[in-house]
Amino acid sequence: MPLKIGELLLKAQLITEDQLEKSLEDQKQTGGRVGQQLVKNGFVSEEDILDCLSQQYGVPSINLRHFDIDDTIIRLIPADVARKYEFIPVSKTGATLTVAMSDPTNVFAMDDITFITGYRVEPVVASEESLREAIDKYFGTTHAIELKKVMDDLSTVDETSLEVLEEEEELDIADLEASADEAPVVRLVNLILTDALKRDASDIHIEPYEKSYRVRFRIDGILYEIMNPPLKLKDAICSRIKILAKLDIAEKRLPQDGRIKIKMKYKGKPKELDYRVSTLPTLHGEKIVLRLLDKENLMLDMTKLGFEKQSLKWFEEAIFSPYGMVLVTGPTGSGKTNSLYSAISRINTPETNIMTAEDPVEFQLSGINQVQMKESIGLNFSAALRAFLRQDPNIVLVGEIRDFETAEIAIKAALTGHLVLSTLHTNDAPSTINRLMNMGIEPFLVATSVNLIVAQRLIRRVCQKCKEVEDVPIQALLNVGFSESEAPNIQLYRGRGCEVCNQRGYKGRVGLFEVMKVTEDVRELVLSGASAIELRRKALEEGMIGLRESGLQKIREGVTTIEEVVRESVL
Repeated sequence: MPLKIGELLLKAQLITEDQLEKSLEDQKQTGGRVGQQLVKNGFVSEEDILDCLSQQYGVPSINLRHFDIDDTIIRLIPADVARKYEFIPVSKTGATLTVAMSDPTNVFAMDDITFITGYRVEPVVASEESLREAIDKYFGTTHAIELKKVMDDLSTVDETSLEVLEEEEELDIADLEASADEAPVVRLVNLILTDALKRDASDIHIEPYEKSYRVRFRIDGILYEIMNPPLKLKDAICSRIKILAKLDIAEKRLPQDGRIKIKMKYKGKPKELDYRVSTLPTLHGEKIVLRLLDKENLMLDMTKLGFEKQSLKWFEEAIFSPYGMVLVTGPTGSGKTNSLYSAISRINTPETNIMTAEDPVEFQLSGINQVQMKESIGLNFSAALRAFLRQDPNIVLVGEIRDFETAEIAIKAALTGHLVLSTLHTNDAPSTINRLMNMGIEPFLVATSVNLIVAQRLIRRVCQKCKEVEDVPIQALLNVGFSESEAPNIQLYRGRGCEVCNQRGYKGRVGLFEVMKVTEDVRELVLSGASAIELRRKALEEGMIGLRESGLQKIREGVTTIEEVVRESVL
């Protein structure tokens, strides 16, 4: 077969004899097929190979990268059979199933497909590389096959050993522990924890419903469904995670928080992982969310977070101030903690005493006194802040300002010679001022204590490995906020999808930042009781870059797409 492809390409004058000989020599060294080697050497394109294969076999060709396959079609074929024969079903018409294959003469494969599905098979030819990518995309990667093996083991577990206990029944803790320690359950939980690392997930969601049980990973801010363990295992899986997190496995009616620390070998190196665990009783059982805290992914270099030059300059000036308050705002998961950690790492010197009150302490930083909040014994943010002020601090970080008492103490600290960093949940920077006043803080205290407010969001980066130029109508650029003079000159990019980004087209995230400097003019507006709209107007006049403008800058730089910016910002 390799020579036939070579001969066809020679006849079509797409390659020379020297190119064919070189590719045959390379093939002997690396294995595989000569067609693949010719593409790898850059002598022909995949489309050329497909055309030749189509002529050779007398069947149509298909480029799977430009073809979306319906889930109902994929489910007709088991994953192991698709991998064994290297084929994928693409469409169904009546009693005929169209199947993409690298070798349409493989009658054994077609007989097996007919036997499994009951459909008549109509082959089309596709390149080996695109077939492998499609199989990974629709059936999961080879790691997913490992998951399937575990699932096959789980299906052999005796159902009688996993009784679902009603709330009124007495809980036998010994039985729960025993079921949690059954080998398949242990392997499954271990696989979920390690698979999250391999997929660069930030959170794991394990969710029970009336008739199903699912595991989802949050990857670059978006949730993806990964697997559906048998519903009968929900108690065993929950108990196993609770044991690892040192939680009360008998308590199923109240939320619980814990932590799991594991050591593993990843890519040949020892790695320590930290998972923050939260359980929540729902209608059909306990939902578990685990946040993966990976020290190696903690970005402490402020210049790489996504700040525009002017915004970064203002932020650095504020954190190097001897006193005052710097607030970072945004929803859960918008990177506020990362920004604060970057700030205190930047100003952490042997001459400064930095104290933090956090709930929870996500990462342990050298040279910084970090305190974990414990509401159950009365150690909350306000109590910690009072204690801090007796500990001779220079810089105080408060995890979150949640109430009047915490806000009042933090502002008093900022007015008495301390630099205070904290977070708040607001939509944008100007509305943070009104939020503090709504808590009960007097306008003159807000105006004199707050130096800078940062509002932020996280958006996905276009994958650098598979990014390609995208044509977008001028109107779409105008709608998102570009001017009529600038829109025609904007070059847009989109990720095609590759093995690096797991076919998603995005890899990693970057921040959108709105940095509002509290100038004398802004202070006067605060004292006169100005609205958030008036504060925004004044801040923009003085050079503030809004979240949307920050997003447009990322589009100009080819970092992200229009969809990502629209998803996280408003005009």
